[in-house]
Amino acid sequence: MASLKKILALVVLIECTILTESSRLLEKKKKKNDGYGDNIFNVVNFGAIGDGLKDDSKGFKDAWDAACGSSASSPAVVVPQGKTFLLQPLTFNGRCNSNNITFQIDGKLIAPSEPSAWECKRNCHHWIGFKNLDGLSIQGSGTINGQGSKWWKLYCKDYNTGCQLRKPTGFLIANSKNVEISGLTFEDSPKMHIAFESSTSIHASHLRIKAPGNSPNTDGIHIQRSTNVTIHNTTIQTGDDCTSIGDGSKYIDIRNIECGPGHGISIGSLGIMGKTETVEFVHVKNVSFYGTTNGVRIKTWQGGHGYARNIKFERITSYASTRPIVIDQFYCPHKHCKNQTSAVEISNVVYEEIHGTSHKEIAVQLSCSESTPCKNITMKNINLRNEDQNDKTLSHCLNAHGLRNGRVHPNVPCLRFDDNF
Repeated sequence: MASLKKILALVVLIECTILTESSRLLEKKKKKNDGYGDNIFNVVNFGAIGDGLKDDSKGFKDAWDAACGSSASSPAVVVPQGKTFLLQPLTFNGRCNSNNITFQIDGKLIAPSEPSAWECKRNCHHWIGFKNLDGLSIQGSGTINGQGSKWWKLYCKDYNTGCQLRKPTGFLIANSKNVEISGLTFEDSPKMHIAFESSTSIHASHLRIKAPGNSPNTDGIHIQRSTNVTIHNTTIQTGDDCTSIGDGSKYIDIRNIECGPGHGISIGSLGIMGKTETVEFVHVKNVSFYGTTNGVRIKTWQGGHGYARNIKFERITSYASTRPIVIDQFYCPHKHCKNQTSAVEISNVVYEEIHGTSHKEIAVQLSCSESTPCKNITMKNINLRNEDQNDKTLSHCLNAHGLRNGRVHPNVPCLRFDDNF
């Protein structure tokens, strides 16, 4: 009987030991994943330090590779708050096991502050890139700072040719679809802050993008060769276009944007060096411009081909923007440009419910080509006054044709009045 009791006690002891060890391993696993579960890949657990000094690129890459190769249905890469991660140029490539990956950024990401410290070839295309993905959510409360101030000081005299192209874009989404990006703050990119290239079904919302008003080429969001892109509820304060829309882009929806300082919202420039370039089906709505050099602008180079068409700007408010409404088929940011006859066709452009003040006398500028006039331009309920109440506002209208309705101030006489639309 005593032997039986000893055997039972030994069995109980073994079971307790097994349970204790199992609990210990489970607790260890939970701690490793910060309590989130097996689908969480915290960059700290993959070697990232987050002190703002040590290069954390490898930890980020390893965390991404693990998440991308995971069998979990919804893996997430986590960048924890309270830490600053120094990153060299990185590209996160897709074709992952899951089509539903989250990149949660709650900490701060910084680029090397010295251009010479960037570990890439002389021509750095971008700092942080995501490519070849189908289903990605980039979100969080964190900050992505490109530390671009020393890049901005580089002029063409510092290199042989093309130095502007050598400045990297901050954050790139390319060759991807079904991507959402929200909640983040982007600061001081060397060049464009965010670029969407050759992608479809991209939704950006609740972002804050900021750089000094004199920082060159620091567009907030640039769209190129992309379709079905939405940008909503975002504040953009930079030294260039708040949003720029380039060749091959269509079905673009931009709304509830605060813009300024900066160059406004621009379609183009299109047709540089005689290229054939196209943009169509763009809708810009509920945008406020604060002291920008332009409001809503379409700009094309002489000698170009292609079109910009089916565009609507509505419910726009200008607070002392220099040129609230602009079409410029003679775009040339250089001192000398050769006159050429061909031009990118501009047609079916609607301006409706545009109000506020202009910093200069010319509030509406429609400068179109004689060989390729702007067609079917319509304006309805426009009221733009000079910020100096003692001065008036005027329009400049060249080779533009279309209709106007309701109150249009300043008057745009090249558009024929018609009360049937």
